[in-house]
Amino acid sequence: MLLGTLTVGATTGNVGKSEVAELIERAKVSEVVFIQGDMRRYLSLITHSDDYTLMAPFGGEPRRGFDASSARLEKLSHFFRGGDGTVEVVETYASEGMAVLAMIARLRGKVGGLPEQDWPLRITQVYRRDAPGWRVVHRHADLLLGGISLEQAAALARG
Repeated sequence: MLLGTLTVGATTGNVGKSEVAELIERAKVSEVVFIQGDMRRYLSLITHSDDYTLMAPFGGEPRRGFDASSARLEKLSHFFRGGDGTVEVVETYASEGMAVLAMIARLRGKVGGLPEQDWPLRITQVYRRDAPGWRVVHRHADLLLGGISLEQAAALARG
């Protein structure tokens, strides 16, 4: 189920509000089909650039590129199972050939063999308009947590 705001924030240059609205709708649907493990549908909605970077919600160093091989898609479709969610667009920015979506995805599903649970994410997704259309060039997603203290943040940073 998709709920949330369909807002179009600041746009300048030659990026129309209808283009941004379409990116928003594709992003909303793609978040839900990803948690459901429907990688084929995900890739029908989102195209990754060759220079794509990912800062994943589970931490670690940034990843470069998106492996859309059959083997990788099969692994992803088993890692993410079932689920549903809503996506709220916090803000959008678009200028010339770039667009940025700041979103909160409130997802629920089975991830990595764990029982079904909530997976709320803060997401920033950057798009670039290339000749064939809009491509995701960068994604930063992390868990939307309740506030933590400075001491807790320091302990996490220390490892």
